[in-house]
Amino acid sequence: MAGITAQTKKFQKELNSGTSSLVLLSVLSRSKEPMYGYQIAKLLEESGPEILMMKQGTLYPVLRSLEENGLLESTVEPSVSGPPRRYYKITSVGSAVLGEWLEIWKQTKKFVDTILKG
Repeated sequence: MAGITAQTKKFQKELNSGTSSLVLLSVLSRSKEPMYGYQIAKLLEESGPEILMMKQGTLYPVLRSLEENGLLESTVEPSVSGPPRRYYKITSVGSAVLGEWLEIWKQTKKFVDTILKG
């Protein structure tokens, strides 16, 4: 049984690594205001509490990577309740890339669903 659990965790990790950037760009594209990491994590947790797709520890490296690639931009602002917060917002390049990624996701999902249904 331990082998199955390990394989399941590995599969989940690989699946998450391919979808986290898509999810984060999508969340930030729908937000009217820039968001900080913990705020994004709470939103994701509330969206699907029974399936935690992205832990906070993996959220920040993905946000940084998206920013390094020009898909997000961030600003640091002081916080009244603790250390300064880094707020992220999607760039115009990020919006264009999101549109392309959504098409790829739809095609991939359709293909996988078709194969799984037999």
